[in-house]
Amino acid sequence: MAPSQPPQPPFATALLAGGIAGTTVDLSLFPLDTLKTRLQSHAGFFPSGGFRGIYRGVGSALVGSAPGAAFFFCTYEGVKGILASRRQSTGGVDGDPIHGSGVAGRSWVAPLEHMVAASLGEVAACAVRVPTEVVKQRAQAGLHGGSSAAALGAILSQYKSIGFTGVWRELYRGWGITVMREVPFTVIQFPLWEALKGWGRRRKGGGNVEVSAGESALYGSVSGAVAAGITTPLDVLKTRVMLSKERERVFTVLKDLLRNHGIRPFFAGIGPRVMWISAGGAIFLGSYQWAVNALQGNVL
Repeated sequence: MAPSQPPQPPFATALLAGGIAGTTVDLSLFPLDTLKTRLQSHAGFFPSGGFRGIYRGVGSALVGSAPGAAFFFCTYEGVKGILASRRQSTGGVDGDPIHGSGVAGRSWVAPLEHMVAASLGEVAACAVRVPTEVVKQRAQAGLHGGSSAAALGAILSQYKSIGFTGVWRELYRGWGITVMREVPFTVIQFPLWEALKGWGRRRKGGGNVEVSAGESALYGSVSGAVAAGITTPLDVLKTRVMLSKERERVFTVLKDLLRNHGIRPFFAGIGPRVMWISAGGAIFLGSYQWAVNALQGNVL
């Protein structure tokens, strides 16, 4: 029999812990995110601002951080709990994706549930994340004087000429490529994070004993770094689409990059991205675990 798992965080806990985690990580690592965006911009690093004004766009990040992360974790924990309950009610047990414990041949079930839950969580989070990302990246790249308010105002000012639908499409420019980037990222990161947490719980001798915030931060850093490196090409495409002066299809941007520049631009900013997301994974998942543990009375 596989060891039991710690109880799922309730909705209110996931909501509050997710909001705390999102705000903490975005404020902590905003300068690195700015440098990565400028490295990937069509204009180039120094024309986009170089090392100057690395907190441009922080206003939009602040507005979107807490609700975006809260949407993610509420969906993630909720879906994960539903899928686990269904599996257990049909006689399934928790498998160990690292050491293969549980029912023979079924160790893939729990990671698959984590993939599904994380994917749906990202789609929910993107409802908030994409508009704030569009505004933030334009400010980071030095457009509209580097002001989040001015970047948002420039989009909203087009209402008379393009109407509500046009403004909506402009705010959600890059929605498709953002989802295409985030879903593969979370499909890699979260099952790996959950597997490492399971391994950490077993090291303590009990599957129902939750890991500490420090352990969760370490596992989040490792899983984030792996996922970041693999998904860098998708991140480059997303940045180019969001910063283009006119709406462009992802496939058009992809063909243009390959034809004119080859493979190299697809890995622009991979160093800052891996550093940023490795550190971000530690802060994000460490602070999330800290908040969950604090709210549920577990070890911090």
